[in-house]
Amino acid sequence: MNETRGGVNTQGKAVNTRRRATAGAGDDGKPPPAAARIVVMAREEYRFVMSTDGRPYAVALNGPNIALPLRGKAGLRQRLARKFADAYPGEVASQSALADAMTVLEGVAEDDDPVAVNLRVGRDASGAIVVDLGSADGRAVVVSGIGWQVVDRAPVLFRRSGAMAPMPQPVLDGDGLAKLHALLNMDESAFHQLVAWLVAAWIPDIPHPALVCKGEQGTGKSKAAQMFINLIDPSPAAKRSQPRDEKAWSRQAFSSWALCLDNISTIPPWLSDTLCKAVTGDGVVDRALYTDDDVVVLTFKRVLAMTTIDAGALAGDLAERVLMLDLQLIDATRRRSEEELDATFDVVRPAVLGALFDVLACALAVLPSIRLESMPRMADFARVLAAVDQTQGWNTLGDYLATSANVATDAMEGDPFAMAIAQLVDKAGTWQGTAGELLEALPVPLVRPKNWPVDATRAGGRVKRLAPLLRSIGITVDDTQRSRDRMRNKLLTLSRAPDEGESASAPDQASLWPETGPPRERDTWPEQG
Repeated sequence: MNETRGGVNTQGKAVNTRRRATAGAGDDGKPPPAAARIVVMAREEYRFVMSTDGRPYAVALNGPNIALPLRGKAGLRQRLARKFADAYPGEVASQSALADAMTVLEGVAEDDDPVAVNLRVGRDASGAIVVDLGSADGRAVVVSGIGWQVVDRAPVLFRRSGAMAPMPQPVLDGDGLAKLHALLNMDESAFHQLVAWLVAAWIPDIPHPALVCKGEQGTGKSKAAQMFINLIDPSPAAKRSQPRDEKAWSRQAFSSWALCLDNISTIPPWLSDTLCKAVTGDGVVDRALYTDDDVVVLTFKRVLAMTTIDAGALAGDLAERVLMLDLQLIDATRRRSEEELDATFDVVRPAVLGALFDVLACALAVLPSIRLESMPRMADFARVLAAVDQTQGWNTLGDYLATSANVATDAMEGDPFAMAIAQLVDKAGTWQGTAGELLEALPVPLVRPKNWPVDATRAGGRVKRLAPLLRSIGITVDDTQRSRDRMRNKLLTLSRAPDEGESASAPDQASLWPETGPPRERDTWPEQG
């Protein structure tokens, strides 16, 4: 490790012993080049790793388990520049020397296999969930089926970003969920679904449906969504405006585990597709920083919240990947100022976090035994809901499936082409023909919508994309058949599916899991290695 710097000068600053300056000096007594000294200094204090997305990081040998990027304002480069100036008074590392040193250290990082570098949440070797508190000392919360605890050093490697804020240390007071509910204007069913969504948001390796806060003006949608995000992944900018393109979105998603898009009125097709991929696992290929020919691949799942007035703004694919919560209008006598809400939220947040981690630990205890008889869309999330229901005595899964059917209907009403297909099937019972014939059979609205297909190719593609949404309202789409003439054109068969009753949308809760006892009280934690 570093040599102790001895002595104090007349201004009270530490004086370097100059051992580094003379080490490896040439015959003329001159010290090695600045870049070489920076590399030696860095390797004495840090180890270097390459992340699975191809980015080099430095991790302090004696410090929190935090990965520092080699470049950037909050990166290692800036720290080494300061350390160099402290170690060699009167000498400042040039930009060229720092750049040369970073190139060498990037090569050092490539010596070993890539490692996982997590953002806010991760899993340790035992499968426990680790949540980074975001504090300077690197503390984290480790949650497993036997309980949770705060540890001084995270057992997995985390990176930080400027979009992150520290999370308060959770506490147990037995009343955390009630304190959260008191801040929100939603009924018990919606609140239970919210709690299950918040808990699932810390499970890093499953898709998470986008939480959509819906309601008229005056229901406090934006403030509620901001609270939800600041419970999962606190940020100085928890609410974001709609990104202008995919690259702007990828920058936002790279810097935050959870984020909220506020006041969404219309969602362009590219953003709808991007959000769908972010729910299930997105990938973006971009040019590597400071290079002309290398690329990096960013892969991520994200936790999303959105606020909107009209669920019809959601496209079909996205509508199947949301959890819709209706917020109730706040009575004028109960309305509180933002300052008062923020102050109350700051006071109760530690207790709320403790209660949520308790629910998560209970769910993790039974999750391996959960088996669903039917696998809905977002099946992994549905299993988490079933686990929460078993341990808390709630009905979040049934409520979620019922709400999802309503969201699909609302999304249909917001898509004129889908509604035209539904009306055609209602009249015909079963309709078969080519995509071009379908376009001729559907009445074109007086004002043609922008997303109305203009030719057979686009019509066929739209029907395929709408198939899951149409299926949710009982219309099946079959495109496996061909015409019997020599053209062998692909045929679309649209038909009304037989009514299976309510059991298709909300399976019996008693059949979702085997009979097992409730999770045990917290056992003692194994000794940390």
